[in-house]
Order: sequence, then C-alpha cells, then structure tokens
Amino acid sequence: MTLHYDVIEDDFISAGEASSDLKKVLKQLGIAPDIIRKIAISMYEAEINMVIHANGGTIDVEIKPDKIYICLKDTGPGIPDIDLAMQEGFSTATDKIRDLGFGAGMGIPNMKKNSDFLKITSEVGVGTTVEIEVDCAKE
Repeated sequence: MTLHYDVIEDDFISAGEASSDLKKVLKQLGIAPDIIRKIAISMYEAEINMVIHANGGTIDVEIKPDKIYICLKDTGPGIPDIDLAMQEGFSTATDKIRDLGFGAGMGIPNMKKNSDFLKITSEVGVGTTVEIEVDCAKE
C-alpha cells in the first residue's frame, strides 16, 4: 500500500495531519502499537521540520508486511551540516517559531531514535530528502 501527502510551508494549522492520518491507517491495518508509535513520532518530527524550515514538500509512504518506508522531500534551503543538525538541542528555528513551541532541536534526534533506518541527504539551496524505515516483522 502506498500513501502520498502534501505538506504546506508555514501551515501550522494542518501541520501533523499527515502523520496523524498514517497513524489511523496503521491502526486499521493492525500494526503493533509500539511500531505505530515509532512511525508517528519520526514522521511527525520530519513533517514539522518541513513546515518550519523548508518550503513544504511531499511525503510518500510505502507500507509492506515487513517494514514501513517513508520518504519526505522538500525544496527548502537545505541543511548545511547534517551531523550538527543531528545533535540534540541544535536548532536554527527563529524566535517566532520558538514562541509557537517548536524549535527545541529534538526533531532529527527523535527521528533517529524512533526509526530503524534514517538517511538524510541535503544540498544547500536545493532541498532535503529524509528517508525513514521502521521494521514491522515479528521476531
């Protein structure tokens, strides 16, 4: 099963709707709650980053029996130093964004913590692609 979502820049009213919708779909499919939690957290963090830092973007989700793959793409400013961005507490959020309750610098670290695979590729001035996988196979 594949799903597609569009994320709009600076749309804080709709921010998080894609991750919320995916969570509902996964519940309907009978995916284990601990897997749903990991996916919901990692996708929400990535989605919010698209709203805050990028020009919006797209999210494509592929649901397979053994894993869930999420690909988020934007055409934002890009991430100059991915290693730095992965450090807890690092943030480039403006004061306005912080006043809204975002920008604590936990987005990418939370994505990493709640995924089994995380790959971020970015080119300054071109955009960023975030790939997230969460394994669903029972051991």
